[in-house]
Amino acid sequence: MFAHLARILGLRTNPVIFFAAAGLTLFFVLWSILSTETVDLVFGATSAWILSRLGWFYILGVTTFLIFLIWIALSRFGRVRLGDQNSRPEYSNVAWFCMLFAAGIGSILMFWGVAEPISHFAEPPQRNVEPESVEAAQQAMGFTLYHFGLHTWTIFCLPGLAFAYFVYRKGLPFRVSSIFYPLIGERINGPIGRAIDVIAVLGTLFGVAVTIGLGTMQINSGLNVLFGVEESRLNQVILIAIVTAIAVTSVVSGLDVGIKWLSQINIVLAVGLLAFVFLAGSSLFLARGVIETTGIYLSWLVPLSFWNDTFGNTGWQGTWTVFYWAWTITWSPFVGIFIARISKGRTIREFVIGVLALPTAFSIVWFSVFGLSAFDIELNQGGGLVEEVVVQQDIPGALFSFLTHYPFATAASVVSILIVIIFFTTSSDSASLVVDMLCSGSVTGPTRQRVFWGVTEGVVAATVLTATGKDGLDALSETIIVFGLPFFVIAFLMMFALVRSLRQEELAGTAYQGASRAGPIEPAVGPGEAATGPDEPGAGPGAAAGPGQDQRDD
Repeated sequence: MFAHLARILGLRTNPVIFFAAAGLTLFFVLWSILSTETVDLVFGATSAWILSRLGWFYILGVTTFLIFLIWIALSRFGRVRLGDQNSRPEYSNVAWFCMLFAAGIGSILMFWGVAEPISHFAEPPQRNVEPESVEAAQQAMGFTLYHFGLHTWTIFCLPGLAFAYFVYRKGLPFRVSSIFYPLIGERINGPIGRAIDVIAVLGTLFGVAVTIGLGTMQINSGLNVLFGVEESRLNQVILIAIVTAIAVTSVVSGLDVGIKWLSQINIVLAVGLLAFVFLAGSSLFLARGVIETTGIYLSWLVPLSFWNDTFGNTGWQGTWTVFYWAWTITWSPFVGIFIARISKGRTIREFVIGVLALPTAFSIVWFSVFGLSAFDIELNQGGGLVEEVVVQQDIPGALFSFLTHYPFATAASVVSILIVIIFFTTSSDSASLVVDMLCSGSVTGPTRQRVFWGVTEGVVAATVLTATGKDGLDALSETIIVFGLPFFVIAFLMMFALVRSLRQEELAGTAYQGASRAGPIEPAVGPGEAATGPDEPGAGPGAAAGPGQDQRDD
């Protein structure tokens, strides 16, 4: 039935995965609209249980992933190339960094760059220091960089490495289930594999929806400051529709045009904003502060990696750290596959060091400049940010309140809104590409499929943000905490599967030779399931591209 429907619609995908994911998404949307109180109750109770019972699991999990990645990069397996021995990176280091960063946490930096440091400055996570003191500022920077440094990129790096290895070295489809071939073999093409892929699609959709929701709230706040546009759910839905339309246009233009160029433009704008804040503010104070903050982060890294608020038991960690890890892990299939898609030809060591070190270094500079500047405003320039961000809880408006303390504030705010919109667009664009790959197992599906998923992401974001009875940020938080849990379990299995396959290669003598076909080759769409649509330029029969094959987007 699904295969017949897919042929009628001209789709080139795995019909079971595609229609199951689309159907469950539609069910959630209708359920949220028609039974709002029930949705609030279910997600509220479930997220509360996870936070109270399993917060430690999230903390331990991400730290374990980081230790594993450092080990595998430094081990003998670090020399293994993600592809055959002759493979070389398709994109330059600069283009590679811009794309992985824009698809990763670019929009998050804009949202939390001022809001998180000033929040922890006013209300220190560890309550043994005086609020709004020097010690509070140091603690605020330590926790902020813990949330946006190595640990965040660890959550992206692990699945990205696994995808790149199993797709480019083993010739398996671009699906989460492919990672489990060493564990379940041919069953990745059966009900178990499909269930894994459907969960991955749903998690990705809701993870992106949270970012779209937060980005929309920030854009609405900026427009309110600049032009008096009311901060309302109706306006936020309109903004979601507008930016989704832009993202869909980028989807149609393809990876090498849309995402690549938008990412590079946005990095230039973001660096420009960073330089503006640095030069227009207390430059000497910030130059000293960036160096000192780096030291604070490194000294706090190990203790915070294992801190569970055991003695204080304030619930703070559930509101901040666990939410971040749950949110980020739902992005992991999306960002992981996207990073894998642009990383063919790099060695495991190059991949891990590049994905962990470069974005973390940029995050340290970004949060140091914006966070320390916010502290300087509070301590030396009359303040006002704590009142607006913490007391009035205007987190989406934190960046714009911050910019009012600088010259050319209106121009800087306009540029900031543009940056958020482009980050928003590249996240939605790349997510559409990845969700389609999760369903089809190929990079060459018809454009209409990616357009469908781009529109779906906007619908889910609008539903979560407006159809629930809770405050928008609370609704987004509870939803993502629930959807993040299965991915933590999957991530532990990823590590085991990756090491098992690498050791099998080593025993077979192919781990360092870069054999073009080091393992079993499975069709991108399972036997008897293919739904073939009209041929399009650059589109193959739906099979995954293996090592040595061209992997360009249509």
